[in-house]
Amino acid sequence: MSAAQWRRAMNSSAGGNAWARPAGASASSPAVVARAASTPPVGASVAFGEAIRAIRFRHVVILLAVLIYPWVATPFFVYQIGGQALALGLIALSLTFLGGYGGMVSLAQMATAGVAGYMVAIFGIAGEAQGGASSLGWPWWIAVPIGIAIATLFATFVGWLSVRTEGIYTIMITLAIGVSFYYLVQQNYSIFGGHEGFNEVHAPTVLGANFSHAIPYYYLALFWALTGYFFIKYLLRAPFGVALQGVRENARRMNALGFDVTAHRIAAYSIAGVLAGIGGVLMVWYNGRISPGTVGTGPMLDILIIAVLGGMRHPIGPFIGAILFVLVQNFAIDIIARERFNLVIGVVFLSIVLFSPDGLLGLWGYVRTRFQAGGVQLKLKGRSVG
Repeated sequence: MSAAQWRRAMNSSAGGNAWARPAGASASSPAVVARAASTPPVGASVAFGEAIRAIRFRHVVILLAVLIYPWVATPFFVYQIGGQALALGLIALSLTFLGGYGGMVSLAQMATAGVAGYMVAIFGIAGEAQGGASSLGWPWWIAVPIGIAIATLFATFVGWLSVRTEGIYTIMITLAIGVSFYYLVQQNYSIFGGHEGFNEVHAPTVLGANFSHAIPYYYLALFWALTGYFFIKYLLRAPFGVALQGVRENARRMNALGFDVTAHRIAAYSIAGVLAGIGGVLMVWYNGRISPGTVGTGPMLDILIIAVLGGMRHPIGPFIGAILFVLVQNFAIDIIARERFNLVIGVVFLSIVLFSPDGLLGLWGYVRTRFQAGGVQLKLKGRSVG
């Protein structure tokens, strides 16, 4: 969301009452920004209503397509492509929320997901790990909430450490935390199982549906992906989301207006931690295991690449980026050797960034705008000729 869009959101959040811009004041002038930030935020019911009104016909078509997809695709495409892309997209959504709407790029989101995955393996049911580490054997409906809760606490701790920094310093702090967690789980055998990790971390069977199978797992991942997507869409129109975007635009002015900037940023990390934690549980069930390789520097950067590919300022962007990433990951070996995958995804990443800094959705928006502008010009030319 740009500064102008944020001001419009603050304006509409006041119940639709328009406010006049001071004479001679530009869209980015301090008077306009201050007046926008001081506008009463939208209520929960109004935010929900705006989210409903934002639904378009194309959204319904896409929803029907993803619901029908498992019945027309092969098990490979359902599980390897669809299920994996939804789980990775949910983790990338947590980064998009932090970076695109909070202005905080965190490289610790995969570590947060890994915390949830390891907790499910430790508290739940898993095979024996190297070094004597073993799971407690608790049922999944106890282990999963504990794993997500601990991952949320971990994300809150990351936020508490990093929110007092900005830019490259935030990236370096979160990267350091992620790398530290990687070495912790790699070198600790008694709890985390060392470099072998935990095997046989199977998804549960609920009401006859075995979530280790392709179609049940896909619908489980789809449910949580849609929940995360609509929750973020709602949150961005709620008072907290509007204030968070104001903090991203001008933290000093928001602080002067009485907003607790630090609290908003830490809360954003906590919310992102919940999303990443759910994605981490889905990933450990997808892989059937978890090891230090799951939370290494490579997966950390993969999440950043996925978020940037789709577009950091669109909640649907992480899922589009995840689909492209998973497709390239699975089919790059048909074009180039497996060890050259990083080269392929690097070329794709650089191409999109160079031609569209706002990702694939930004590129699509540019093409659509040019196409519409061309259509308007043709109509005007036709009228002039007539």
